[in-house]
Amino acid sequence: MASTVLYMSMSLDGFVTGPDDGPGEGLGRHGHRLHDWLAEGALSPKSYRPQERISAQVFNEMMGTGAVITGRRTFEHAGQWGGDHHDGVPIFVLTHNPPPDEPLGSARYVTDAADAVRQAKQAARDRDVMVHGASTAQSLLRERLLDAMEIHVVPVLLGQGRRLFDNLPPEHIELALTRCLEAPGVTHLHYDVR
Repeated sequence: MASTVLYMSMSLDGFVTGPDDGPGEGLGRHGHRLHDWLAEGALSPKSYRPQERISAQVFNEMMGTGAVITGRRTFEHAGQWGGDHHDGVPIFVLTHNPPPDEPLGSARYVTDAADAVRQAKQAARDRDVMVHGASTAQSLLRERLLDAMEIHVVPVLLGQGRRLFDNLPPEHIELALTRCLEAPGVTHLHYDVR
């Protein structure tokens, strides 16, 4: 059965964007540094497919997912990914207030986290579901709907921006580290959520 897996690049001090993130500047000021590992050894400056062996393995796992759940903020800041995050897989955009216009490509708006997970897992069939966005990750964690996290820790301190784990309730969420892969400019940590 499909698992929901958060894939997120994060600074050592817990930020997933720099300050002033917004449309056209989805990662905020200096936040692009968090994705430098994607271009490590890439064949072209516009490629997001790393050539470095370990990061390429992790990237291929991400691109092997069968659906995406994201928050509306992330979706809009990313320009709706032009309607296709990867390989035409369905994109489920979690939002409290769907806009009147339909999203691009294979995306659809969903107002309930459990419904988004149910639809995404059904669409992904036997492949995992990629989760994007800090608020979406927090929502799924609060509702016990997130199965795993693949955190790409980048050795930089951003000092400001949007933190991945802000706004969580005071209760403990237990994690089990199941993999740690070192690559140039990034450490890929995989946690199962207990």
